[in-house]
Amino acid sequence: MNADRVSGAFFLLFGLSLYFLIIPNYVEYVDGSNISPTTMPNIIALVIAISGSILMLKPTTQTIRDPHKMVITGMYVAVLTFGIYAMSLWGFEYVAPVIAFAIMWLIGERRPLWLLSGIVIMPTLIWFIVTYLLERALP
Repeated sequence: MNADRVSGAFFLLFGLSLYFLIIPNYVEYVDGSNISPTTMPNIIALVIAISGSILMLKPTTQTIRDPHKMVITGMYVAVLTFGIYAMSLWGFEYVAPVIAFAIMWLIGERRPLWLLSGIVIMPTLIWFIVTYLLERALP
């Protein structure tokens, strides 16, 4: 078994489960909108499934990953998991800047202007677009 075939199969099944199970059951229908709220998630789910199937059919030669990089990836996943949970407790407005700072710091960003834009400007822009333009609630 090639690593690409296994990960391709995972993403194929993941994309299909998103498309057929998760999105239809957990995305609400909105009357009177020009575009259905399921349109973009369905497109992304299909892209994930198609990409997984391509990876299964045309695998590359992979080497074993550096364990240090795997630990760093695990830290990213832990920060994002904690962030999602924290958003359910305290809300997007308070948690998003902290999570943005943590991720930017973990990837090595130390320039003040980039940190400021990632911590202040991007969460504010996301909040404005989702809340006012799309008229959806954030956690």
